[in-house]
Amino acid sequence: MKIGRMKRDGFTLVEVLVSLLIFALIASACVALLSVAADSRFAVKAATDRLGALQRTRALLKADLGQAVFRPVRNETGVRDTAALRGGEGPVLLSLTRTGWSNVSDQPRASLQRIDYVLAGDRLERRVHSHLDGARAETPQVLSTGVSAARVVFLSDGIERPVWPATDQRTMPDAVRVDLTLEGYGAVSQWFALDAGR
Repeated sequence: MKIGRMKRDGFTLVEVLVSLLIFALIASACVALLSVAADSRFAVKAATDRLGALQRTRALLKADLGQAVFRPVRNETGVRDTAALRGGEGPVLLSLTRTGWSNVSDQPRASLQRIDYVLAGDRLERRVHSHLDGARAETPQVLSTGVSAARVVFLSDGIERPVWPATDQRTMPDAVRVDLTLEGYGAVSQWFALDAGR
């Protein structure tokens, strides 16, 4: 009678441990890959949100400056401001009178609003005064955060001016340039033409 090896069914303990180790390595690599993908997704979403905020800011500035009109107003204390557009000094980067067809009461007539663009800390805010003379601003609309610097330049007769109103008799400039320094983007600059300046 020959003695041979017995046929065995199943795996040895060493084989099971090796296969578990290989599975654990593959699983940890997959978890790391998913973690990187999730972090990338959140980073892309944050960058997209910031770009969207920048585009909204640009669109609002274009709409407001495109509808700027010469209409002096009175401030909250009742003092008459002889400039329809003012900017370049203090925390209020730009203050203008805007015309349009949107009214609080939805009446089919042109409306006038006072719009202020204000740098409050690291936030660029848009403040709307729904009525011109002496009206307080509504709740500020935060346009962008992470703004480390902002300035406005006014173009009139081919000359760039840091402050408006200028000393000459022009009521409105030909164009306005807005320069922003944004965290993560750096310097962003945009020119806006004013039809009322012509």
